[in-house]
Amino acid sequence: MKWLRRKPTIITAVGLVVVLTAAVTLWNVSSSRTFQFFGELVDRVETTDKVVALTFDDGPHPAGGRYVLDTLAEQQVQATFFLMGRDLATYPELGRKIAVAGHEIGNHTYNHQRMVGVLPSTVAREIEDTDTKIRETGYRGDIHFRPPNGKKLFALPHYLSEHDRKTIMWDVEPDSAGTPTAQQIEQDVLQRTKPGSIILLHPMYAGRDQTRLALKPIIQKLKERGFRFVTVSALLAAR
Repeated sequence: MKWLRRKPTIITAVGLVVVLTAAVTLWNVSSSRTFQFFGELVDRVETTDKVVALTFDDGPHPAGGRYVLDTLAEQQVQATFFLMGRDLATYPELGRKIAVAGHEIGNHTYNHQRMVGVLPSTVAREIEDTDTKIRETGYRGDIHFRPPNGKKLFALPHYLSEHDRKTIMWDVEPDSAGTPTAQQIEQDVLQRTKPGSIILLHPMYAGRDQTRLALKPIIQKLKERGFRFVTVSALLAAR
């Protein structure tokens, strides 16, 4: 009889555990660099060739954009910039300079909103409005997509799958957590990079000076190790 009286409490507790477990599982899936429910996700490419894709998130912003462009030109490296629609609207000339320099431009949403728990209409607006701004730079290549903070769950991957677009993640990310020094960023990249890697850096804004300081040594030392830098599209073609 005691068990019967406690049955509703037990059922409630079990139900709470199930709900919490499901929530944690979905959150982990939304953050995964290697899995999503719909469409194709790429975090790196399997290849024996020593090629890597150097990618930049956020911006464009003059605090870091001009330095990055000058460094890439000096080192004769092509990269992929995942840009935000709102920053392209604010600094259209800088967006055009990225396109004119021959770099690849990807979509990083308009407002850098986390694409989890959002309506399909929000996903479509964030991506399509940014696509429009990217085309206004003069860029005419494929527009790959990278979710802000790497977050995606249902609506975003489904939209990308329906439009035959890939989710581009990364396998080398030295500057997203904490406040690493330039030397720490450089060492992290050198230790983790392997053939087919997609390297993610955040050099655009004023507070990212350590990433900017690490950029040139990263490029030079990876070159010394025999690596070539290509765009994401070129890396995908190497598979």
